[in-house]
Amino acid sequence: MNDQLPAMPSPTRDRPRLPDGYGLPDDEEGMLDWHAVEERLVASKHYWLASVRPDGRPHSIPRWGVWVDGRFWYDGAPTTRHARNAERNPAVTLTLEDGREAVIVEGESHATRVPAEGLGARISAAFEKYADDGYAPGPDSWSGDDGGGLRVITPAKAMAWFEFPKDVTRFRW
Repeated sequence: MNDQLPAMPSPTRDRPRLPDGYGLPDDEEGMLDWHAVEERLVASKHYWLASVRPDGRPHSIPRWGVWVDGRFWYDGAPTTRHARNAERNPAVTLTLEDGREAVIVEGESHATRVPAEGLGARISAAFEKYADDGYAPGPDSWSGDDGGGLRVITPAKAMAWFEFPKDVTRFRW
């Protein structure tokens, strides 16, 4: 488990490769700014998490979580299928529900813990978006030896579009 994570650098952006015929522009005009994409990651309440089972089959599940300090934080029992998958193979994909205004994040999920002060307080405050749904963890929820089931996804790549194909943008860290 990580008690401290380094700050996330700003990602670089470019156009991804798509097959001919998709109409992807050849220049940078219209590409998205990471800030606009990150705003959607912060505001979302429902995310889809995809992991890989030990036999290579995919596993996908809706998750609650929060985007704080450039990473996705979520919690749950370490015995769940997605947590066991990530322990064996940390490569995951996180997506938002909207396919027309898509955000797709690829990265690694790792068990972690955070102190109640600072990061724990910021994560707890971000989880307040679920209070009306009956979930409002406190800042100390993830500070114990087991981390309270907290996991963090650190992004490696992301792709997003809000007006396909003119603004399709890839981000890399």
